[in-house]
Amino acid sequence: MGKEKSEKMHVVFDLGGVVFRLDKSIAIKRFKEIGVASVERFLDDYAQKGIFGDLEAGKLTAEQYRDELSRVAGKQLTMEELEYAWTGYAAELYQRNFDALLRLRHEGYPVALLSNTNPFMMRWARSNKFDGNGHGLDYYFDRLYLSYEMRMMKPSAEIFKAMIDGERTSPDNILFIDDSARNCEAAAALGIKTLNPANGSDWRTDVFSIVGLTV
Repeated sequence: MGKEKSEKMHVVFDLGGVVFRLDKSIAIKRFKEIGVASVERFLDDYAQKGIFGDLEAGKLTAEQYRDELSRVAGKQLTMEELEYAWTGYAAELYQRNFDALLRLRHEGYPVALLSNTNPFMMRWARSNKFDGNGHGLDYYFDRLYLSYEMRMMKPSAEIFKAMIDGERTSPDNILFIDDSARNCEAAAALGIKTLNPANGSDWRTDVFSIVGLTV
């Protein structure tokens, strides 16, 4: 199917570090609380390792991951405990970001999410507990590209190509915002415009300037 050039730039956001501030240390503390003493060897700021990476790449289901991690912990872990631990990554959510996402959509810009993530984060993020106002991610985005559903992860070229196809536009009509320089470099190699803000920083002025809006 051919791509359709949009008059408006498509704006694609990463989740952790961009929509909310990431803090790996909180996630580590929570995983240790539930009994996963060796969690540091699995967790990373941008791409997880071992069974954690397999979960985010869609190689393990949530239940398979729970079984595997329960063996690592030496005790039976619950889905609720795992959601609690994973959501430790979400250190701080900003109303300014939610308002900016809604403004972009109100102004007619297609807004999407491209995230290396997993079912435990999404059970929270897609629920009405997410933003403190009764809305989940789907309220703020036209489309969600989630690594565990797509069975591919950033910074692979494949996931960016799949996102381009999903947006039905040309790469140079997409702005991709991610706090990982490596992910931005991979996107830029395919012709996508990129913005690489620091974790938790206020990206509104830069994003609005690029797409042609004022703050």
